Amino acid sequence: MSKRDYYEVLGVSKDCSAQELKKAYRKVAMKHHPDRNEGDKASEEKFKEASEAYEILSDDQKRGAYDQYGHAGVEGQAGMGGGEGFGGFSDIFGDVFGDIFGGSGGGRGGRGGPSRGADLRYTLDLTLEDAVRGATVKIKVPTLVGCSTCGGNGAKPGTSPTTCNTCGGHGQVRMQQGFFSVQQTCPTCRGKGQSISDPCNGCHGRGRVEETKTLSVKVPPGVDTGDRIRLAGEGEAGADGGPSGDLYVQVSVKDHEFFQRDGKNLYCEVPISIFDACLGGEIEVPTLDGRVKLKVPGETQTGKLFRLRNKGVTPVRGGSAGDLLCRVILETPVNLTARQKDLLEELRASFQGKKHSPKQHSWFDGMKSFFGDMKM
Repeated sequence: MSKRDYYEVLGVSKDCSAQELKKAYRKVAMKHHPDRNEGDKASEEKFKEASEAYEILSDDQKRGAYDQYGHAGVEGQAGMGGGEGFGGFSDIFGDVFGDIFGGSGGGRGGRGGPSRGADLRYTLDLTLEDAVRGATVKIKVPTLVGCSTCGGNGAKPGTSPTTCNTCGGHGQVRMQQGFFSVQQTCPTCRGKGQSISDPCNGCHGRGRVEETKTLSVKVPPGVDTGDRIRLAGEGEAGADGGPSGDLYVQVSVKDHEFFQRDGKNLYCEVPISIFDACLGGEIEVPTLDGRVKLKVPGETQTGKLFRLRNKGVTPVRGGSAGDLLCRVILETPVNLTARQKDLLEELRASFQGKKHSPKQHSWFDGMKSFFGDMKM
């Protein structure tokens, strides 16, 4: 049976770059890999076909011969790359198959050694006042710290780890996977290259122990929900004496009784009586620095915004302070006495036929025009 065109096998054009070629091979190889399609002969053949195509096309000399003469120009060259395993693909095994076989890196292997600890995340709930003004907050973080008994190497004091007999200290072993061989993490030492015959009683050979740390977090003024504070070296301790990771404190600002925040501005709603709205007056409004007086002009409509400059938030990254925007909401009187109702009735009668409600009159005029233009 004649072979398919190598470019067609990988689904690329003849002028594709080396990076495009590698990406296409990765996609096909991951789809048809034997370990993901156990017992599927068709997938195994497609995997072999893709591997052969990539071996030829990834080599500039072989690709040139293939482009000029086709399969005849590279007859017998597939699988002759000189590397270990199938076709010398050790440089791409780690990239493509690392997640399948648990390997760490390419086919060259390597001892695990000390590794950096994991970064941690802590969500810090703050009041709006603390977020705006800044604060120092104590938090408790469960984490892994280096074992003080063994110094982090996992061996009982007075002893030390020895070279792993399975991998000879490399941390990697070569395993046969079907028709080719790959490297994977040593199952005995788990990539460390060392074994512990007499483990530490404090950490049971792990080199790290669980502990809850109490830390002081200095929150700068002006932070907002989504901001992060990085505490270097306060994450998990690294394995085998490696450096600790970092702790990222994620800020979450709680809802406030009066204020809503939008960037550096604050908003609040202030109830206003019908009398102050009609005649004007002075009302008290809250700010983060205390109460202030706000002058309301006569004939103020509900929903009007009043701006109090520099009563908002100074951004954490600097700049001028924002404003406080107060929206007045007209409050209808309740629990009226009979006398008050009579007075309001007299007042309502005095308004009949007069344009004391400009928005209402314009709205009704617009409604009449709307219905007058409708075609029935």
